[in-house]
Amino acid sequence: MRIRQIPIIPRMANYCHVVIDDDAGVMALVDPADPDAVLDALADETATLTHVLCTHHHWDHSGGNAALARRFPDLEIVGSADEAERIPAITRRVSDGDRVTIGGLTAQILSVPCHTKGHIAYRFADPEQGDALFCGDTLFVAGCGRFFEGDAAQMHHALNTVFAALPDDTRVYCGHEYTVSNLEFAAHVDPDNDAVARKLEWARAERDAGRSTVPSTIGEEKTCNPFMRVAEPALQKAMGATDAVATMAALRRTKNDFKG
Repeated sequence: MRIRQIPIIPRMANYCHVVIDDDAGVMALVDPADPDAVLDALADETATLTHVLCTHHHWDHSGGNAALARRFPDLEIVGSADEAERIPAITRRVSDGDRVTIGGLTAQILSVPCHTKGHIAYRFADPEQGDALFCGDTLFVAGCGRFFEGDAAQMHHALNTVFAALPDDTRVYCGHEYTVSNLEFAAHVDPDNDAVARKLEWARAERDAGRSTVPSTIGEEKTCNPFMRVAEPALQKAMGATDAVATMAALRRTKNDFKG
């Protein structure tokens, strides 16, 4: 498995990720909302495009589907059965536990509703390189997506039951470059966390150098992402909450208004 990252829609700081099986000569695009930018970036690839893997219906993730379907008539466009009516050009509806095969690679579908009602993630198992998780707008580096169509209990389940159960070395490929602002918020609510301070210093240096901060790992997120630390007494106290779900809700409200 080879993974390429393509920045798209600069004002939204989106990433499209490309999953390539060089042995089979095929590839899949994860959330290619700007197909022209994606295809231009992939001009040097000889692999055949066979799949689009859509995490959710928002236009900055699914907006390129129809154009790609017209250009590649045999393209399989995969999306959640729970929001298929809102995913353009979908050809395959999937649910939790289903599997999608790209050449010799297999992605397991993980259902993680909250940001949208049918949000899904794609987990590729790779015993040599470690697993890779394409999580759209559910989990960000040091953050999480807004609860547009769900609630704190759902996000808590997604992050701290579904994703937290993955191996710590699982690489986390999220949909946006929000790392610095997320870590600034983490430092605000979790000021005694040395892991946050170190990662914020690193992230600022990476962005100043024009480099991406994605991927992270599940293990890193457990140490520096406040939304994956909602069981910690210090965070619960800071949020004026006494349990993990209430802490999740309070963190999200606070983050929505955070100016840095």
